[in-house]
Amino acid sequence: MEANPGLRRMGAATMTIYQAIYIALIVYGALLAMTLYFARPGRRRLLGALAGGLAVAVVGVGIESLFHSLGFWRYPSVEEPYGPLALYPLVVVVFALLALIGWRIMRRFGWRGWIAFLVILATLGVLRDFLVADRVLGIIVLARGFLTVLIDAAIWIGTVALAQAVMRLVAGPADADRLGRRPWSTSER
Repeated sequence: MEANPGLRRMGAATMTIYQAIYIALIVYGALLAMTLYFARPGRRRLLGALAGGLAVAVVGVGIESLFHSLGFWRYPSVEEPYGPLALYPLVVVVFALLALIGWRIMRRFGWRGWIAFLVILATLGVLRDFLVADRVLGIIVLARGFLTVLIDAAIWIGTVALAQAVMRLVAGPADADRLGRRPWSTSER
């Protein structure tokens, strides 16, 4: 076990898990702002996406606790079987962002496009978890093995689908609402 669990050396500086979470919150917050600008969701769609992100954060605590107790992963910086509490506002932002992207993909490409989105996202999510969160940052320690990869991919797919489902409950199907006005558009129809 490391002398400072949850810390990794990055060049000459040491970054804590909380610093990494705060940096990620700024980055994903900016990505959410850009997504809002380009995707143009209505108020209900945005609230639905945020509700979906919140649902994933709440369910995520249970998922992380379960798979921690089963020995698939652990957070070295905390004693609890779930991640640091500062992680969960980030989860809300990330999954609201993913719900909005999934909404636009569903609206444009239908179910086939949305399934492709989930497969690509699960692949990138697993790579991020194993290569960045585990190996580079040391935020999480993942058990080695194919079963851990499959479980991680299934959780990515399931949590994004949960965020989308909650958004759909709040705002309706993908094509049910009109897109918001473009900020640069001044003419009314």
